[in-house]
Amino acid sequence: QVQLVESGGGLVQAGGSRRLSCAASGRSVGSYTMGWFRKAPGKEREFVAAISWSGGTTYAADSVKGRFTISRDSAKNTVYLQLNSLKPEDTAVYYCAANRMRVGRTVREYDYWGQGTQVTVSS
Repeated sequence: QVQLVESGGGLVQAGGSRRLSCAASGRSVGSYTMGWFRKAPGKEREFVAAISWSGGTTYAADSVKGRFTISRDSAKNTVYLQLNSLKPEDTAVYYCAANRMRVGRTVREYDYWGQGTQVTVSS
């Protein structure tokens, strides 16, 4: 069993930055592939970024490449998502997820999910 708790969301002006955190607890949490997804109002949950257990492999969605960066601190069992150059269309609930198997870019591949943290980007 893995528990994930996101934090760091809030109201940000367009062009601003924000750092989201995902605190993980449970057995062998440092061995999981971690990902970030988001759900905008009226839309389906979509992939944002993912990172391997070692931190050596990362992926990012085309919509956020060059603006968002995923990282992890294994000692703290924490995964981060650095949000830069934010746009109004980035407004969404951001979810942290854990994958037991491999780095994935689909919702179906992830086994554990946090409750989400709201990021709102004003025009």
